[in-house]
Amino acid sequence: MKKRSKSFLAVLFICLTSTASFAQLSSTKIDSLMQEALQKFKVAGAAIAIVKDGKIIHQKGYGVNSIVTKQAVNENTNFQIASNTKAFTSAALAILEDEGKLKWTDKVIDHIPEFKMYNDYVTANFTILDLLTHRSGLGLGVGDLMFFPDGSNFTVNDVVTSFQHFKAVSPFRTQFDYDNLLYIVAGEVIARESGMSYEQFVQQRIITPLEMNRTYVGSLLKDKSNLAVSHSSESGTIKTIESYAISTASAAGGIYSNVSDLSKWMITQLNKGKYGVDMQSTLFSEKNHNEMWRIHTVEQANPDPRYNSHFAGYGLGFELGDSKGNFKVSHTGGLPGMLSIITMYPDMNLGIVILTNTENGGAGLFSAVTQTISDSYLGLDDFGWTDKMVGWMNEGRNQGDDVTKEVWNKVEAVKNTKIKNQDFIGVYEDNWFGKVEVFLKDKKLWMKCLRSPKLNGPLAFYDANTFAIKWEYQAMNCDAMATFTADETGKAQSIKMKGISPNIDFSFDFQDLDLKRVN
Repeated sequence: MKKRSKSFLAVLFICLTSTASFAQLSSTKIDSLMQEALQKFKVAGAAIAIVKDGKIIHQKGYGVNSIVTKQAVNENTNFQIASNTKAFTSAALAILEDEGKLKWTDKVIDHIPEFKMYNDYVTANFTILDLLTHRSGLGLGVGDLMFFPDGSNFTVNDVVTSFQHFKAVSPFRTQFDYDNLLYIVAGEVIARESGMSYEQFVQQRIITPLEMNRTYVGSLLKDKSNLAVSHSSESGTIKTIESYAISTASAAGGIYSNVSDLSKWMITQLNKGKYGVDMQSTLFSEKNHNEMWRIHTVEQANPDPRYNSHFAGYGLGFELGDSKGNFKVSHTGGLPGMLSIITMYPDMNLGIVILTNTENGGAGLFSAVTQTISDSYLGLDDFGWTDKMVGWMNEGRNQGDDVTKEVWNKVEAVKNTKIKNQDFIGVYEDNWFGKVEVFLKDKKLWMKCLRSPKLNGPLAFYDANTFAIKWEYQAMNCDAMATFTADETGKAQSIKMKGISPNIDFSFDFQDLDLKRVN
């Protein structure tokens, strides 16, 4: 699952498609780079591995798994790799395609008859490729609120039947908008066609053959002895936060892995699906490797002339582009406190993976370090990525903080405004998210989401029929505004919502809710 704010994604796009040091970096220099980044981005722990020409040339951990236990990160420390799982989901489908159990162009309804999109034409023509390529016509992160925060009771069937309730934001197959839920549907295709669960299939058919011996898919996690703990430094100091519990969303972001095992994954990718002694074994065919590394959804290429980029787009589980004439294959991943990146340059037979355990500085660390190492192979001068990224992130955080402070300052200023609580109390329902209840608690209005119990908190009057909600869940920045629409008697009949901070993660898609009062 890919979890960043839209504003930060824009910065990352520029950074991750840009590259800036003439000499390839030594292990000593990489150590120094990582230690500096840990300190400047306020990250508790991180690990990195680099593969070149089929060999691991650097792999190491830095910092700690947890600021409480002080256990050191090493190359075998497991992190949640979040949306870097998506390439494994695509590879699983490639294996089934090689075995003749499905075709990329199969209609999803031929495998999952109850699957239904927002209109009949899209439902009838939606293919397995469409599940993986973020071109459905639906908006960024649509429906992710079913799984953000964790602890909800939504099922795979809820996901499969939810899309009929969303509104399209672009014509089908014309625009890139990142989508996690459709990867969950892809996982269900894998389960139905393989006869085993998604988690079992990926564990048995990908993880085990590649001898990724410390890697686990979702609920199959066994060994927690060397497991990174989620942290946040958003408050200015590093603290532990709740780790995200993967449930039915494994196919979108459920794998736990480490840089040692992911080195084997990158080497297999760089060898077009070949692995093992002398690369004699095949995980997936070269034909399907090419399909996964082919652009299916076009995106905007980096316009900066320094990097001479000509194209960008999404393949199957990977972002694709070019930098200084070199093909680039990459993806990021993000869950609360768990931020990662895998970057490969096939023309140079080079792969870099970085895993981190701190929100939001981990994204700055993996961006700056990946770029600096990439630049050393691309023959570009040292651009000073760490300091630049620190500055950009601080600027974005400050701007978001200003908006948030303004909201809560206004709430404080009008806190004595008299309102008729009875006009707002009641149960409201959205077609895909279910029911929320507005009720009195300690003489204050509260909201609780019945199917996502961590989303519950007090409503503070803001203006007219609008309230600010401070959720009890604070592991991520997701406080929201709720605006009620009333009938002629003043009784609220519906609710529209949106996040308060401009930096809210896009998976908190409150704006997609259409809550109506129910009797």
